[in-house]
Amino acid sequence: MLKTEYKVIGVMSGTSLDGVDLVYVTFSFDEIWRFSIHHAVTVSYDKFWLDILKCLVDFSLEELKNIDEDYSSYLANLVKGFIKKFNIEDIDAICSHGHTALHQPEKGLTYQIGNLPNIANLLNQKVVCDFRVQDVEFGGQGAPLVPIGDRLLFPQYDFCLNLGGFANVSTEINNIRIAYDICPVNIVLNYYVKRLGFDYDDEGKIASTGKINDELLHQLNALNYYKKDYPKSLGLEWVNSKIFPLIDSFKLSIKDILRTFVEHIAVQISKEINSKNDDSVLITGGGVFNLFLIQLIKSYVDSRIVIPPKETIEYKEALIFGFLGVLKLRNEVNCLSSVTGAKRNHSSGKIFYP
Repeated sequence: MLKTEYKVIGVMSGTSLDGVDLVYVTFSFDEIWRFSIHHAVTVSYDKFWLDILKCLVDFSLEELKNIDEDYSSYLANLVKGFIKKFNIEDIDAICSHGHTALHQPEKGLTYQIGNLPNIANLLNQKVVCDFRVQDVEFGGQGAPLVPIGDRLLFPQYDFCLNLGGFANVSTEINNIRIAYDICPVNIVLNYYVKRLGFDYDDEGKIASTGKINDELLHQLNALNYYKKDYPKSLGLEWVNSKIFPLIDSFKLSIKDILRTFVEHIAVQISKEINSKNDDSVLITGGGVFNLFLIQLIKSYVDSRIVIPPKETIEYKEALIFGFLGVLKLRNEVNCLSSVTGAKRNHSSGKIFYP
């Protein structure tokens, strides 16, 4: 007999390197799924981990394995602190995304650090993690994985748009869920604004003072990735090889880079959303707090834009990775072939016991 209620901790670290998101949430099922977030925090990375994580693609496989050991212990300690801080006693599982070290699905390769069995022992809790590997083994992109959560937890919206390190979208076409990465967002914006001594461009104020470089904008919009059909996904390697060298070749001021790139983001998002003629678009992720970017998106997009409560904006991905863990515990589909391109729907992830 399957349970109808699960209390889990969802753990998420994204490509924007904002930190580790942790949520304690109850999922309940009675014909439809519902959720309630009880506690949520983001733990920012210190300089030690930032310096390592932003250079993961440069390490050898042997070096990554050593980093994996350390990062798994680091995540376990963060979860332990989260449990202690909120006196959490009732836990069905810790459901962790880990952090993407390598993502080259076209080569059959994806590697998430922070998904080792020792996390279960360190926490003395059941752990569900490593959600991407099986999908890549089945010929899929291993990403995005959030759309099953969009379908089951946010069915009232025609379109779910997340603005994190990358912008990704999820929607239904003829009752089939499709989703894919649109373009980089914070992974690029934060990279350049750090040169001014800031972690991020507060409300997009710096970008709003810059000028668009039309030729850079044209070349960004002409990149081959944007001509591809879904399923498709992006990774740090693509940004390092295609985006940064292109932007740097123009030798622009930081404010002009930011202004041009937010225009690029808004253009690419509008191309996807306007082409589907959807009525309502739920927007989440840290990019929502870039008010200048949101203003630009609204100016380009015809649909009704919905900004949810702050908890959902900030923690939707951690919430959904908690949900993926619940579906795995129930041996139910948590990975959609229509989204990733895998040969079949499947229940992805590994379960580790203490």
